[in-house]
Amino acid sequence: MCGIIGYCGPREASEVLLAGLKRLEYRGYDSSGISVGFRDNLQVYKKKGKIQALLDVVPESLKGNWGIGHTRWATHGGVNDTNAHPHCDCTGKIAICHNGIIENYVGLKDRLTDEGHRFLTETDSEVIAHLVESFYEGDLEAAVKSTVTLLKGTYGILTMHTDHPDEIIGARNGSPMVLGIGDGEMLIASDVSAMIAHTKQVVYVEDGEVVRMDSGSYAVTDMRNRSVDKKVDSISWELEEMEKGDYPHFMLKEIHEQIDSVPRAIGGRIDEDQATAVLGGLNMSEMELLGVKRIVIIAAGTSYYAGCVVAYLLESLARIPAVTELASELRYRNPIVEEGTLYFAMSQSGETLDTLMAIRELQRKGGRVLGICNVVGSTIARESDGGVYIHSGPEIAVASTKAFTSQLTAMYLFILKMARMRHMAWPEGKRFISGLLGIRKHIGRILEGENSIRELAVKYHKFGNFLFLGRGINYPVAMEGALKLKEIAYIHAEGYSAAEIKHGPIALINDQTPSLFIVPDDHLRDKVISNMKEIKARKGLVIALCVEGDEYAAEIADDVLYVPNCDEEFSPFLMVVPLQLFAYYCALELGCDVDQPRNLAKSVTVE
Repeated sequence: MCGIIGYCGPREASEVLLAGLKRLEYRGYDSSGISVGFRDNLQVYKKKGKIQALLDVVPESLKGNWGIGHTRWATHGGVNDTNAHPHCDCTGKIAICHNGIIENYVGLKDRLTDEGHRFLTETDSEVIAHLVESFYEGDLEAAVKSTVTLLKGTYGILTMHTDHPDEIIGARNGSPMVLGIGDGEMLIASDVSAMIAHTKQVVYVEDGEVVRMDSGSYAVTDMRNRSVDKKVDSISWELEEMEKGDYPHFMLKEIHEQIDSVPRAIGGRIDEDQATAVLGGLNMSEMELLGVKRIVIIAAGTSYYAGCVVAYLLESLARIPAVTELASELRYRNPIVEEGTLYFAMSQSGETLDTLMAIRELQRKGGRVLGICNVVGSTIARESDGGVYIHSGPEIAVASTKAFTSQLTAMYLFILKMARMRHMAWPEGKRFISGLLGIRKHIGRILEGENSIRELAVKYHKFGNFLFLGRGINYPVAMEGALKLKEIAYIHAEGYSAAEIKHGPIALINDQTPSLFIVPDDHLRDKVISNMKEIKARKGLVIALCVEGDEYAAEIADDVLYVPNCDEEFSPFLMVVPLQLFAYYCALELGCDVDQPRNLAKSVTVE
């Protein structure tokens, strides 16, 4: 959600902060602001809208070598200049930026108001600045620690004070925070992307920790003032990976990057001789894996749909009972954790709050949770009992694309490993590996035919409702395709099992509601064809996404898109790419903000 950044060093802080906020845009936001300290003053600028609006009001000559910045995703109070961060106290000496939600802010605000504090905004975050003011007695870090003991909810907080030049205090509980160690300068942010232009040496801050930093040093302590020794990690991403290059949007770039991201998720993880996968990061022995009796995947959004594909294959190929759960629902259901159940937590960012809270609940009950993440060093990656990095590279567009196929890839390797340990013969393992390695070529062929997908989007982008229909392993792909169209083109779309249309959705069918069918050459193809005929019989429009050479499906459909044929279990990789492109080009035709769709955020760190 919101993004934060702080800087202490020799540069003009405003330049570093504004550049960092630009790199945090992908997280989703509706306003932004900065506070820069110079001599005895805090210079605060904040504006609703895109960061360009902030750039227009910040003077180019703004002086000051320390400061904090924020991109806000509104939760409490309207989207306007006043509610934008940073927020100041009554004296104007303290400024804070806050990610998260303060659940008990109403009571705190009433108490502070009774004490004479004046509130200027509708936000929950402003109480933090006034609490720091009320506790401050010359020690800013102590005031921040006293403040956070009163807060209920989640927070990533940065605080500065005019009496403490070249000093920033950071505190974390449930919102990501990472410290960047530069050459004579220090940065702190919610995401490594904000600091990658200045340093690759980082320290990940944990919940309950407080950071004090200046331009030359940092110290991390817990709430009992005990020093915490921190490991310094290195960021593996390159700055160029976070640029659009020749692409008009990050989303289109990331769709095309699947040619490389899928093989990268495979790299070094296949044992050709044994026809199996090598996944050392699981931190589980062969005997422990053989003892797994059930698998539960927890996730949200696109990761949830990837998990649904995986659960299907775990049962059909590895013969292990498997189910995918929405993390937001599981964490409040008092889940039963049984011996022999293995849990996987899937999250692109590794910071999805619902998933993180579900992990902690499962672990409290004795569950073993493995993480499937993209961001190295993320909270979920650190708190899981083991797992697999998908190595898809930075995903900047809010709508996830390459992370979906990379998550599938990592979990397909796990499926291969588990299947080979149980029922899958060596020749079948070799065939599976061959199919996995062939995905790159197939995706390349789909991208070569991109213009046909764009032409289809030109024809259909003005329709206000869509049905996406699939069966079996491609039912979750239909739901993911519908999600993409909703996310970035703002077109109402629903993903259904094609078998379920007669149980209600068929009532929606008319000539203004196209139905997009996923029609792989699999054991359910004839069933899907019958469902297509049911739609046509009711004068509905049908788009068929089928394999090359399927002339029968093409005869039934009003329009058709083709993908290369492949073994049934790999069809989700090929079917999802045209759906990603279709959503992209519909959004483009409608003039939507493809990379930063309204109301959405890349990393969902609040409930």
